[in-house]
Amino acid sequence: VKMAGDSRFPDVDTDGSEKNEETEIVVNVGGVRQVFYGDNLNQYPETRLAELLNCLSGGYDSIFSLCDDYDPGKREFYFDRDPDAFKCIVDVYYFGEIHMKKGICPICFKNEMEFWKVDLKFLDDCCKTHLSEKKEELEEIARRVQLILDDLGVDASESRWKRCQKYIWKFLEKPESSYPARVIAVLSFLFILVSSVVMCVGTIPDLQVVDAEGNRMEHPTLDSIETACIGWFTMEYVLRLISSPNKLHFALSFMNIVDVLAILPFYVSLTLTHLGAKLMELSNVQQAVQALRIMRIARIFKLARHSSGLQTLTYALKRSFKELGLLLMYLAVGIFVFSALGYTMEQSHPETLFKSIPQSFWWAIITMTTVGYGDIYPKTTLGKLNAAISFLCGVIAIALPIHPIINNFVRYYNKQRVLETAAKHELELMELNSAEGKAAGSKGELEDLAREGEEGPFYSSRLKVSHSDTFIHLLSEEKHYRTRLQSCK
Repeated sequence: VKMAGDSRFPDVDTDGSEKNEETEIVVNVGGVRQVFYGDNLNQYPETRLAELLNCLSGGYDSIFSLCDDYDPGKREFYFDRDPDAFKCIVDVYYFGEIHMKKGICPICFKNEMEFWKVDLKFLDDCCKTHLSEKKEELEEIARRVQLILDDLGVDASESRWKRCQKYIWKFLEKPESSYPARVIAVLSFLFILVSSVVMCVGTIPDLQVVDAEGNRMEHPTLDSIETACIGWFTMEYVLRLISSPNKLHFALSFMNIVDVLAILPFYVSLTLTHLGAKLMELSNVQQAVQALRIMRIARIFKLARHSSGLQTLTYALKRSFKELGLLLMYLAVGIFVFSALGYTMEQSHPETLFKSIPQSFWWAIITMTTVGYGDIYPKTTLGKLNAAISFLCGVIAIALPIHPIINNFVRYYNKQRVLETAAKHELELMELNSAEGKAAGSKGELEDLAREGEEGPFYSSRLKVSHSDTFIHLLSEEKHYRTRLQSCK
């Protein structure tokens, strides 16, 4: 420990404690030397720098338990840590809070704070936000890696039925797991498209047939195709329900509810057609069947289960409720104001189309959204001026929230791609480390490992945890520390 200038440490008192308030210590962090005063360090006695004040009396064992190296000649403590992060952390001794500089990885900075024994409560709220976002990303990567490892591994203790359930679930829910699973996903997608096309084509009058009562109905060929599609959807849903790990969560999932709504109208209509005539009049049965057939449009939402783009759009809209609320509020205010003004200004014209303010709402909606059907339009000069101002305000009101919504979509889409790439990169590193660990073994063991990588059994148990800079702590209980020589990718 070195004093400023040529001064020396104060002598040890008779009770063995140093006069810490008058002490100065010199530390060298990654080649950057700094002097600290005891009165500043003692504000936070549980930190590592404060512990350096008393370490000399404990001998070299006490010294090297706190630092990486110590030079008795220069009386200087050495630490092989990140100097940039250290410059931010020492602010706690002078300002009582810590701000993380731009460009420093939040997870690395958290590890540095843990090393210097500085509590995370001193990190400013603006920096805690970046840390929490990074934690969520790492948790998502770890979850994806663990799911892949679970798919590759097989637990020998599981029963044959459990293994069969996992295989069916992976086969139907994870197209990327195998080539047959991808084929099933493509077939399911095609069935959805065919069913939607049949539903639309069946409404063309030229393709409909007339029954004995003179009512138009779908062509029998289209009806057969519809039945085949419903049979596929039913079989797919039942198999997914049986193989689901958590059946309650599966049943309450939004996309699975959509699947039920796409299937249920067919069976309800079939039941009403064959049994409903005995309970109610035939006309009522036909009306109920037609109403239920309209619900078939719900099957188009099944495409979201096979399209990451639609899922990303749904998430972006969920994250943009505030912007969408502002948009609706702007339009609601504008519609009320301009419809009231239009009704008032058009009352002087004998052939006015504005009969009431509620009726004028329709004109204000199609005007502010620049649709302009022309079924209702102003005929007076003031009314036309009001219409011009209304659609100009509508363009501005719609354009303002669009940019944040687009940003949410692009941010989430790019984040999903980065997380997917990071998970694959982590698996490649784990497989590489596993292969390197077996390099000293026999060639037969390497062939067994490669064979297990293809077939799946015990793959996850033989993969070693990556020690790269993208190391995910959630995949291992061991504690790993990065040095200042390692960069954070």
